Amino acid sequence: MLVHPQFDPVAFQLGPLAVRWYGLMYLVAFVLFMVLGKIRARQNLLTGWHPRDVDDMLFYGVFGVILGGRLGYIVFYKPLHYLEHPLEMLSVWQGGMSFHGGFLGVLVAMWLFARSRHKRWLDVTDFIAPLVPLGLAAGRLGNFINGELWGRVTGAGWGMVFPPAGPEPRHPSQLYQFALEGLLLFAVLWIFTSRRRPMGAASGLFLVGYGVCRFVAEYAREPDAFLGLLAGNLTMGQWLSLPMILAGVAMMVWAYRRAGKAQPTLMDRMTPSQSRRRYSPSMLLRRTAGPAAAAPRPRPVLIGNASSTSASRSLITPGSSSRKPASTLRPLSTRPRSSG
Repeated sequence: MLVHPQFDPVAFQLGPLAVRWYGLMYLVAFVLFMVLGKIRARQNLLTGWHPRDVDDMLFYGVFGVILGGRLGYIVFYKPLHYLEHPLEMLSVWQGGMSFHGGFLGVLVAMWLFARSRHKRWLDVTDFIAPLVPLGLAAGRLGNFINGELWGRVTGAGWGMVFPPAGPEPRHPSQLYQFALEGLLLFAVLWIFTSRRRPMGAASGLFLVGYGVCRFVAEYAREPDAFLGLLAGNLTMGQWLSLPMILAGVAMMVWAYRRAGKAQPTLMDRMTPSQSRRRYSPSMLLRRTAGPAAAAPRPRPVLIGNASSTSASRSLITPGSSSRKPASTLRPLSTRPRSSG
């Protein structure tokens, strides 16, 4: 039987500032996002991505994670408590963050980023899909260090005693989630996105992968004491993961069906002005009837010697050998030329 080592939640102190392990794990998550994102951006330079885009995405994403995670916890888990104590909504240092809320916050943040860069929202979510799981792994490691979110009671040999939860050995569910929705999901998404796939498929796979991993891990995790088990003997985490799984399956089906239809090529996407230009009637004629129908009409050419009179000028049509004098022109003089 294992016993949780009861780590000090404070990693180190800088004068009066205490740096906690959980906050440090957030920093690790953001650093991993930036490093992996720059690698992916260099691999996708031809599709319009640049390493500096990752810096801006991280800026948007930090606000999405913190605001969405906090609001999600308030709305999904303790709405009545925070209605009675509204000032506690700002007490982030006391804990209370929801992944599902943070996920929604990141979606909104990436939508704003896509609008600011004139990119398609699904292209952005496909880009960040494999960058998220290692950040989730860091968060679960922070949960384990803090000795929180422990598992249900178990008789398994690897059961661990968490002193705040009592003397019974429990599943180290934080480590299960670290392995499933962190390491395993990262490996699957990184390999999947290294190959050609339709737009939206990576985002859909992330939804399915995280939803399934979280749903399975919740069977080993102790339900929240203030909620317990809900309808169908499912936890709140499982009920929030079900829509993710369904949405992910629907998105992948849509992506692959759409891929079977004619889509704009890479050059069309890189030069949108060329694909939207308007064609003149003659250009449309060439496209529909072939080169013969759109051949330019012969233009009459006025030929003659620059020093000759206008009477000596004539019109000749290209491609013809006959000259036609201009009928409207007449000689300047009709006096007969003397012979001698």
